[in-house]
Amino acid sequence: MNHPVTCALSDFSSRYLQAWCDADRGFPESHDLVGLDSPCVIHDSGDMVTWKPMPRNPIGTLSGVEKGIELALHQDVHDFYCSQFSGDMRAKFGDIELDLLQAFNEEDIDRLQQNILGHLVTQRRLKLKPTVFIAALEAEFEVISICNLTGNVLRETLGKDIREVLAVNVEEFLTQLTPVLTEE
Repeated sequence: MNHPVTCALSDFSSRYLQAWCDADRGFPESHDLVGLDSPCVIHDSGDMVTWKPMPRNPIGTLSGVEKGIELALHQDVHDFYCSQFSGDMRAKFGDIELDLLQAFNEEDIDRLQQNILGHLVTQRRLKLKPTVFIAALEAEFEVISICNLTGNVLRETLGKDIREVLAVNVEEFLTQLTPVLTEE
């Protein structure tokens, strides 16, 4: 767990948990995760799941994506998605509010790989430089992504070549995030 992205993600996850604790809300909660098996689950009431990020040991890879599209993914993509299991975490980057996407369990990794593969195939068809999304935004066709060529973190409009560099790399991006508590 020495990769800078893995450390920065673990640090943000700790800050996210601390924000919940500081607000006297305990652990993060979600209705969407009810009934799902995961090492993250602390309690599942049948109506609400409380959870916390858990390191994934051993760290996984997104090799299914690489094989499916014959493209090596930037190492930061592997480290971001495969170093821990976690629910999605809400955060702010400057004035941009986002949902930092995470894999909750192994089935989530499989679904994630299919979504990333579809995203990359579409980009290839449109002759766009390859990116991999890491966060969802309120605007339906905008995401935060990692440029597969440079490792830059971008705000991009899906299906178009409209991209704004937010951070030089994922580590820098994660260190600048501020946790935001969700109301479930």
